[in-house]
Formats: sequence, C-alpha cells, structure tokens
Amino acid sequence: MSWRKLARGTAGIVVFAVGWEIFARSRLFAPALTPTVEAIAGALLRMVADGSLVGHAGFTLYRVLAGLVLAALCGIPLGMLMGRWRPAERFFLPLMSVLMPIPSLAWVPLFILWFGLGNAASIALVLYAATFPMILNTWTGVKSVNRIWVRAAESMGAGEHAVFRQVVLPGSLAFVIAGLRQAFARAWIAVVGGEMIAATSWGLGWVIFDSKEYLNTDVMLGSLFVIGVLGLAIERLVFQMLEHRTVGRWGMVKTVRT
Repeated sequence: MSWRKLARGTAGIVVFAVGWEIFARSRLFAPALTPTVEAIAGALLRMVADGSLVGHAGFTLYRVLAGLVLAALCGIPLGMLMGRWRPAERFFLPLMSVLMPIPSLAWVPLFILWFGLGNAASIALVLYAATFPMILNTWTGVKSVNRIWVRAAESMGAGEHAVFRQVVLPGSLAFVIAGLRQAFARAWIAVVGGEMIAATSWGLGWVIFDSKEYLNTDVMLGSLFVIGVLGLAIERLVFQMLEHRTVGRWGMVKTVRT
C-alpha cells in the first residue's frame, strides 16, 4: 500500500476526529458527556495497559465470528436450495417474511431463558440476525444467474451437479459475498445489544453498558471506536480479499483496491 493510498484511507478518520474535537470543546454539552479525543485515547491506553481491552474485544469478536460462521453454514445452503428448487422457495419465503421483521433484540429475554447468560445467548442472537441476509442474498444470486449460461452448459452435456458447481455457484458468488457483508453488519448490532443485556462481564457491549452507569463516556466512545476498527479490519482483510480473489479476478465485478 502506497503512502498516498494510506493518506486517502485515513483522511476521513482524521476529519471526523477533528470535527469531534471541535464539538467536544464547544461546550454544547457538559465536558463529562463529550470527552475530547485526548481523553478517549487515554481511556483506550489504560484499557490496553491493564489487558482488559484485548479480553473484551476478543470475547465480542468470538461471538460475532461464531454466529456468522453458523449463519453462513445455515443460510448459504438454504438460499441455494430456495434458488434452485421451487417447492423450497415457496415453503421458506413466507416463513422468512414473518421472522425477518422481528428485531433480534426482541428475542433476548427468550434466549436468556433458553441459553442463560453468557456466550450461548449472544451467539444465538448473532445467528438469528445474520442468517436472513445470507439466505436472501444467496437466493437472489442464484435466481439472477443468466439462464443462457445454464442452457449453454446443459447443451454441452453438463449434468445438474456440474451446472451448479461451474455455473450457478460462481455466478451467484458476488451476491453471497454481499450477503456476508450485510450479515456481518447485522451481527455487530446483535452482539453489542445482546452483550448489554445477556453478557455476564465480558464484551465491548457490556463495557459500553457498564460505563453508562458510571458516566465513563470516554470508555464508551473508545469501545465504539474499537468496534469500528475491528469492522474495518475484517472488511479489508477478509471480504475485500475474498472478493478480489474470486469475482474480481473473474471480471464479474470491479473491486476497489485501497
């Protein structure tokens, strides 16, 4: 990565930090409610020094990734099945239309009763929130595969499995990756909300909720910053790399290299 690209990538963060510093020093709110960038950085350094930040971020990331992997294992095959087999589409689509509008946080009390406090309830929330984007995007991708490609493969003697493996799966992969991105975003919403209620004493969501009780807004904002950094890192290191090495290399989409 060149210095020019690095500068472009960090410009937005710097502008936001400057804007926040101006807002914090404007005294529109009490200083305790709007800590400066220096105070937020100091809170982060203290959490890094005592090791708590790594532990909280590790627990949250574990819950997000565990739920996301389970959602992908459930959602991608089901979306493929719905796209290729009409009876499955007719059966599952109305069911999804009923369940999808229900916010994941509305399940928190029931999940606590089922799974108790801790990892299981938080992972179940992530699984619920992330599964629907995976199913819908995969289903849309399969339905969007050009029928001419399928007929061409069948006319050349390709069987059902070969058509799926060599035509349908590559043709729908851009939608699957988009579903992963949307599922990842919803997973963060679910895990932070779940940790505020269902977590015992670990996780960034728990830190944010606990800090509210003591008016530690610098810790709250520092935790929000860590969530953003983790999301950015996974977007760049996982999703963009996956997209570039698959559908981008195949010429199916134009990827952004930063």
